[in-house]
Amino acid sequence: MEGKLDNSVLIVAGPTASGKSALTLAVAEAFDGVVINADSMQVYAELRILTARPGPEDEARVPHRLYGVLPVTEVCSAARWREMAIAEISEVHRAGRLPIVCGGTGLYLRALMQGLSPIPDVPDDIRRDVRAQQERDGPGAQHDRLAECDPETAARLAPGDRQRVARALEVFAATGRPLSEWLALPPQGPPPGMRFQTLLLTPPREALYAACDARLLAMVRAGALEEVEALRQEGVDPLLPAMRALGMPAFLQHQAGELGLEEAIDIAQLATRRYAKRQMTWFRNQIIPNFTINAQHSEKNQQEIFSFIRQNLLTGSN
Repeated sequence: MEGKLDNSVLIVAGPTASGKSALTLAVAEAFDGVVINADSMQVYAELRILTARPGPEDEARVPHRLYGVLPVTEVCSAARWREMAIAEISEVHRAGRLPIVCGGTGLYLRALMQGLSPIPDVPDDIRRDVRAQQERDGPGAQHDRLAECDPETAARLAPGDRQRVARALEVFAATGRPLSEWLALPPQGPPPGMRFQTLLLTPPREALYAACDARLLAMVRAGALEEVEALRQEGVDPLLPAMRALGMPAFLQHQAGELGLEEAIDIAQLATRRYAKRQMTWFRNQIIPNFTINAQHSEKNQQEIFSFIRQNLLTGSN
């Protein structure tokens, strides 16, 4: 450890396949850090390969928290993750170590740093009813329902944005108030006593897309299809958020005999590239980073990153 920590929290953000995990591991080893997951799919225990979770070797090198901590049968909302993350960060601070929050789920990062609007939790039975209705009637009909009860939210969501449309309908069904009204309320703000420093990886698009494609193929070789098949055999509810993980829908279709493997891989790669593009847009519009690397992580930019950490997250030398 090169210096004394105060209440600093390092956020390592970026799109999928940008090298966040490798960078975070290097930082944790150099600065006595603990890695805290901020990826909405890496919280699920059964999806290690499909979500590119850190492997056992990496977990043995430095402590990792909030990876694989929930079964796929549970729903991890941003509010639930925020509570778990704050608890982990506080514990790391008490131990005198550096908390490093690593992930690309923008809603989680914003929830941590800015807080959330005080939307009550949605009961599981309401969530299941709305998702089942969506599967039965299709996204167009659900969007029409949303336009009736929450026209403001419907106006900013496309009918194909099934996840967000369903979320808005769930909130209205559970509370009787439109999601737009809840979002207009002031958020609870950042956790007291925490100082965030954000490091953002923004690789060039072509390099990022190539990395997305290569990683998807590596997942298949490593056993992603077997993970998907195990969940299919268990009869896990396909409407659960975990079953929407990148690659999952196409691979489920392949395992059911509806798609060839090559076609399923192409579809999964396309979905991953589109997701990475949405992430880049979100980071560009929603986060003002303290430090940006316009490349994928590599040893070439590591020393520059380490220098930023020494100057901004450490308060002196031991």
